[in-house]
Amino acid sequence: MPPLSQPSSSLPTDLEWRVSPGLTPYPVALEEMTARAAAVRDGSARELVWLLEHPPLYTAGTSAVAGELLVPDRFPVYAAGRGGRYTYHGPGQRIGYLVIDLAERGRDVRRFVHAIEAWVIAALAEFGVRAWAEPERVGIWTNGPRGEAKIGAIGVRVRRWVSFHGFSVNIAPDLSHFNGIVPCGLDFPVTSLAELGIPIGLEAFDIALRRTGPAFFDHLGGRFSGLPQMA
Repeated sequence: MPPLSQPSSSLPTDLEWRVSPGLTPYPVALEEMTARAAAVRDGSARELVWLLEHPPLYTAGTSAVAGELLVPDRFPVYAAGRGGRYTYHGPGQRIGYLVIDLAERGRDVRRFVHAIEAWVIAALAEFGVRAWAEPERVGIWTNGPRGEAKIGAIGVRVRRWVSFHGFSVNIAPDLSHFNGIVPCGLDFPVTSLAELGIPIGLEAFDIALRRTGPAFFDHLGGRFSGLPQMA
């Protein structure tokens, strides 16, 4: 995957950048994303980058295998409608939901996924973390205390060329919560910034995402520019 190009100095003007405090219930987020995607498609709403946290839960993507849900009664399980298999969401994990009009940005889903990967990798690099994407393993990887480990997950859905769902990055979640599933169907450990000895909060990671966000949109292309980048 090629790195993001040198970023412009701004995010798109016609973009809502939303950070929700507290824990957002998954059904609430799914309903909001679905409605927002429809509104973006018909031109009545702006694109959206939505950063939030969920209470502890598991989500099942469209390729989920029943046997990979190891402890079915541990946390609520939701059918997500996105690509991929089982994943965990919970406190200490930054979720980024992306409602993006790909009809205006090249109609290339693979390019979109690669741009998300590069964006998350660039944000992690702001804290000195060397991370990468693997062609045969969707997600974001790094070297942790137990060897190569997954630090971020990506799962998107595209309907009528508008995306929803997005990415998650492990800042400081309870990693034992991943033990109830086979994360994304892969037999690799999961790590976090906290486990790597980088004790930051979600707000610090949000700033890194905002700083590296212009390059994500430059990579996709499109018709918008001009929102000043966060200092």
